Amino acid sequence: MHNLSKLVIASGNKGKLHEISTLLEPLSIEVLPQSVFNTPEVAEPHATFLENALAKARHACHHTGLPALADDSGICVNALKGAPGVFSARYAGEPKSDQRNNQKLVEALNKESDRSAYYYCVIVLLHHTDDPQPIIAEGLWHGEIISEARGESGFGYDPYFLVPALGKTAAELNMDEKNKISHRGQALAQLLKHLQP
Repeated sequence: MHNLSKLVIASGNKGKLHEISTLLEPLSIEVLPQSVFNTPEVAEPHATFLENALAKARHACHHTGLPALADDSGICVNALKGAPGVFSARYAGEPKSDQRNNQKLVEALNKESDRSAYYYCVIVLLHHTDDPQPIIAEGLWHGEIISEARGESGFGYDPYFLVPALGKTAAELNMDEKNKISHRGQALAQLLKHLQP
């Protein structure tokens, strides 16, 4: 289980790739983006984060012949019954645009008093295409949506995602701070426990 020397990340998202690579560094696993293998993006038609992550990991394993890690994540807003959810990246339609997604979300919450939200992340690791026992890890990060963007780092909805305990948005945290508490950081910490010898 723990003899991984190479791992493909089933994502083209630069922000995700950087966060995942940074967190896996201590394990001396060579982390490669699927783009190195010209792996095409796979459809994400499923209603749950887990099904989408499994589809992405299986697709990357199939194309590269290597173990693959896929993450599916998004922001879920309680007043919007969990939307944007699995559609977070494409909330405002194609082409993907963080700016348009954020604008649509802020407008959708204009008349709502409950602005609570959480980021959710599920990570799936498959050792091969037909792996019957995927390693699954997940994380939740609670906060609330604000109306004005704050901060320069992060990506996606980070400038609008306020962490009340810190009084900062996700985009006002540096990478180390974010990785310690974020949904992806929590999921990867769980995953590391599975992978450590």
